[in-house]
Amino acid sequence: MQIRPYGVLAAAFGAAMLSVTAAATALAAEVNIYSARHYDVDKALYDDFTKQTGIKVNVIEGKDDELIERIKNEGANSPADVLITVDAGRLWRAQEAGILQPTSSKILEEKIPAHLREPQGHWFGISKRARVLIYNKATVKPEDIKSYEDLADPKWKGRVLIRSSNNVYNQSLVGSMIAAHGAEKTEQWAKGVVANMARKPQGGDTDQIKGVAAGEGDIAVSNTYYFARLAASTKPEDKAIVEKLGVIFPNQNDRGTHVNVSGAGVVKNSPNRSAAVQFIEYLASPSAQTLFTEKNFEYPGVAGVEPQPVVASWGSFKEDKLNAAVYGKNNAEALKLMDRAGWQ
Repeated sequence: MQIRPYGVLAAAFGAAMLSVTAAATALAAEVNIYSARHYDVDKALYDDFTKQTGIKVNVIEGKDDELIERIKNEGANSPADVLITVDAGRLWRAQEAGILQPTSSKILEEKIPAHLREPQGHWFGISKRARVLIYNKATVKPEDIKSYEDLADPKWKGRVLIRSSNNVYNQSLVGSMIAAHGAEKTEQWAKGVVANMARKPQGGDTDQIKGVAAGEGDIAVSNTYYFARLAASTKPEDKAIVEKLGVIFPNQNDRGTHVNVSGAGVVKNSPNRSAAVQFIEYLASPSAQTLFTEKNFEYPGVAGVEPQPVVASWGSFKEDKLNAAVYGKNNAEALKLMDRAGWQ
């Protein structure tokens, strides 16, 4: 049957409208990120994701507890698709607040090791940091201290620099100690650490490192990327600090060094769930993992990506394979026993 001219026009018009609609949908695709990470590398991650997928990234930054509370208050009307924060303890808080939804992703389950993700998929570790010991090479030999447990040895009295108990990195470290030894023994250990502190806890990890270099103490507890930033610095004063110091990965003869994560989860009422999952999957990709390592000196969360050269120069290490969710579960207990131990 011959098609009449108006039929041709109608068909052409319909096809054109479908094309316009598809293009509009592609342009409208977006993902809304609530992030407690405040690193320069994160903008590069967002830009790279948009370049690869065409999905626009909208970002709201804030402190972790503030973002969790904001999402709770927004409820079903929250525009948030993905929550990103640092430390498994904070991710656990978000999960306990009921603002994250379990997510099943073959890509994430294959790429991210089981101990770096919440078992039901509420959140996934996307990059790692190890909590290590930084020592003064003039006063300490690497063989002198081999574990976190050694920090409580009386021989280190007045020689240990560490952040306050309010710091979530320390809370998670103590949470891992509870898993290894139980609360009672961990409290005794915490009392020993307090007795060995060179001064009242103050400042961040970088301040502890600089304190050791200045002779205020002999051992500092720090996340690896803080020391790596100083080691990669071109400033003469930073180079002078690093030359005095060395890195010890604790507990290599037993459970391994404590590692923690930056992580992400899909928000419970995500309006753009597909894009949210796609974004987190992107964070596990080689290009994103390379940005984490090269730009922020973090360890990759997936296999097959090399650490930044300064970080790699410290050598490989055995990491504690305790599931990161346990740090969160033990957080309340950790805080209580640190308080009883007098850890300010």
